[in-house]
Amino acid sequence: MSVKFNLYGSEGCHLCEEALALCLAVMPAADICVVDILDDDKLVTLYRVHIPVLEHLSSQEKLFWPFEQAQVLELL
Repeated sequence: MSVKFNLYGSEGCHLCEEALALCLAVMPAADICVVDILDDDKLVTLYRVHIPVLEHLSSQEKLFWPFEQAQVLELL
């Protein structure tokens, strides 16, 4: 199995933890790569005030917080 989604966030972000839990309720953990935006200046510039952001890697569609489980299911 390969990673199908990136979940952009930062360590200690309670919204990011909530988004991860929401995603894990509907997809396997192996499908998600959690990316800490603080490790990349470009990602900080892109997502600084928008995290968490869920990106479907094959379609490059993104969900910006706040998103709901139904929206994640549509992205699958």
